[in-house]
Amino acid sequence: MSFTTNPDLVHVLRGGAVESFHRGALAVVDAGGAVRASLGDIHRPIFPRSAVKVLQALPLVASGAAEALGLTDEELALACASHRGEPRHAETARSMLAKAGLDAGALECGAHWPYDEPAMRALAAAGLQPSALHNNCSGKHAGFACVGCLMARAAGTEPAAYLKGYVKPDHPVMREVTAALQATTGADLSNAPVGTDGCSIPTYAVPLRALALAFARIGTGQGLSAGHASAARRLRQAVARAPFFVSGSGRFDTRVMERFGERVFCKVGAEGVYCAALPGLGLGVAIKMDDGNTARAVEVTMAAVIEALLPLDDGERHFLRDLSDVVLKNWNGIEVGALRASEGLRAALAR
Repeated sequence: MSFTTNPDLVHVLRGGAVESFHRGALAVVDAGGAVRASLGDIHRPIFPRSAVKVLQALPLVASGAAEALGLTDEELALACASHRGEPRHAETARSMLAKAGLDAGALECGAHWPYDEPAMRALAAAGLQPSALHNNCSGKHAGFACVGCLMARAAGTEPAAYLKGYVKPDHPVMREVTAALQATTGADLSNAPVGTDGCSIPTYAVPLRALALAFARIGTGQGLSAGHASAARRLRQAVARAPFFVSGSGRFDTRVMERFGERVFCKVGAEGVYCAALPGLGLGVAIKMDDGNTARAVEVTMAAVIEALLPLDDGERHFLRDLSDVVLKNWNGIEVGALRASEGLRAALAR
């Protein structure tokens, strides 16, 4: 298999020289499907992983489950989240399940220690083990459980039994989730490469162009069914009102959406994927770093995209520049270099 060589998007500098570089591709697409900006191969199918959680949460609202169970903004934001396992995250997942008459035993995402170090240390100090509630995908899975609960009641079946195996592609819950992904991206998922995500649900490979289109649609409602358009609007509002729950303390997604509210919806995925909706501009963004760097390079790229496209005041511009041109310091607090959006990236976005 051959691959197009994608351009440098991010440089790591030390001593005034480029020490490392991160290549990747990005697409900026409007809700009509027109490509407004692009770099690299935007047609190669990639696994979006957790970047598409808002698409996977559409059935939670569109089905009526969220309204029937009285889910709050915090709970809906958590359904779109890759959270850090902080106490409020775990308790909110527990609350969602309780409203559906379920507990953590219904979740099929698996358990891991919280990614948030203070939360992990507190759990260990108390002599406790992590549960599925601490899984960074527990909110998404609690959302799936809420959808399944509504389906079970309609079928006259006990919800816990109905939900068994909900992560499998042929389960009614997962069929709804996959249908939402296909409807928003416009991709034919029946012919797409399919794998298993970290939280055990199916993940489908979709081109960046289609992912960017999906997020343009999430931001505008254009091209979506009435139910999905209304659900997208409700989920964006919930995340804007409760951005802590979509990521956590000090994290990029939370910080950006705390600052910009409904002007930006952004969501990271594993292996260097990031997607965003810029509703006021009618644009969607999808990024993939070739080396799978999620920890730093893809955040710099997304910050540079938002900085270039969104109308900003001076404070907002400074806020984003700190994220797209990051000063690197060592453990003694000495400045040793920078993590910086490449000139090629900034030039492409300026056109």
